[in-house]
Formats: sequence, structure tokens, C-alpha cells
Amino acid sequence: MNLFVNDIPVRILKPGKQPPPGNFNHSVDAKKEAITKAKLVHHSWITNCTTQHLDAILDLISTQVPTDLLSLYLTVVDYEGIQTYLKNKFTVVKAAGGVIAKKDKFLMIYRMKKWDLPKGKKDGSEKYRKTAIREIMEECNIEVKAGKKICTTWHTYTMNKKSMLKKTRWYLMDSVDDTKMRPEIKEDIEELRWMTRKEVYHALENSYKSIRFVFEEYYRKMETAS
Repeated sequence: MNLFVNDIPVRILKPGKQPPPGNFNHSVDAKKEAITKAKLVHHSWITNCTTQHLDAILDLISTQVPTDLLSLYLTVVDYEGIQTYLKNKFTVVKAAGGVIAKKDKFLMIYRMKKWDLPKGKKDGSEKYRKTAIREIMEECNIEVKAGKKICTTWHTYTMNKKSMLKKTRWYLMDSVDDTKMRPEIKEDIEELRWMTRKEVYHALENSYKSIRFVFEEYYRKMETAS
């Protein structure tokens, strides 16, 4: 499960699983020692994590006080139980978006002073792919064709003092017609730009960790397929 809390990547792993080598430099066994803010530093891995531990961790990293934590892996005791806990703790919002390709370029949107990807909330029983296509049309006024799913991200935020958890499914999209492309000002989108892979790399320096993760997953899957 790919969770983002306060723009910090939190990877929730099933029992017995561990992070890829080199992806952490500090580890804590939750069964043997208390989890404190001082122990959540750099790239951390916590094992034997229960719902109680996760609750404490969320309180520690959701604060606006700066933290030294860059990324976090949690190997949990009960994966299904953790999912249930999160869905009960937060109001879940379902959404979909896409990485839109046009030959060797990708479409990025500039919104709220950050480079982002087009996405939006699902309407009722609407299929996720249909949501992604509709939202891209509404935000960018371009026609696209949906391809394979890239990944799913979850991120927390607060709205009207409520704790929200947005589940977003991301798809690879092919541009079909961008002749009338324009940013939807009502959605706070200031600019649309087709970028090369190198330009995307630089744009991601002023983006969200979740968007960077989506591109990493896209590149990984493209390399695996080739």
C-alpha cells in the first residue's frame, strides 16, 4: 500500500516482507521498543507494526512541525486489519488520473504552485478509467485513450476539519486530440505543458512525492515491458 502522509512516502508491507536493499538506513522493531519521533529519521523501516503503532506514527508525522523523516516502510502484523483501520479512521475519497503520453513527451499541469498530473474524484459507480478520461477532459480539454493501470496511491489530507484519505488509481494515457488544449482556471490550473523525460525530471523537484512515485512506477513498468 502506497500511502503519503504530509507528503512523506509510507509504504505498508505485508507480514514477512521487507524494503528493497538500500531503501532504508534505520530500523525499529515495534515489538521491542517504543516508537518516538526521534526514531523516525531519514529512511526508516519499522517491523511488527500493529494498528496501535500506526495510529501513533500517523500522529507523529501528521504534524506541521518539520521532521527528519524522508520515507518510511512499515512491515505490519495484519495487513487487512491495517486497511480496515485506515478506512475507519479516515473518510475515503476515490479518484483517478493519468500519465498522458504524446510520442516522447508527457503532459504536466501547474496548479497551486506545484507541477502535478490531472486527476479527480470518481462519480458514484463510475468506472475508474472513465473517471480519469473525464477529469482529463475537464481539466485540460484534451481527448485521451486509457491504457494499462500504473499504480494506486493513497494520501491523507484535512478538509473542513475532517481527516480524508484519497485513493487514486493512475493509468497510462495516450493523447488522441490536444488541438483545443487549455487549462481549466476554475480548477486552479495555471498552465499545461508537454515535457520531455528530462523536463519532467526537473519539474518533479517542485511537485509532490506521490506524483514522483507515479512516474517511477511508470518508468519501472516500461523498462520491464521492453
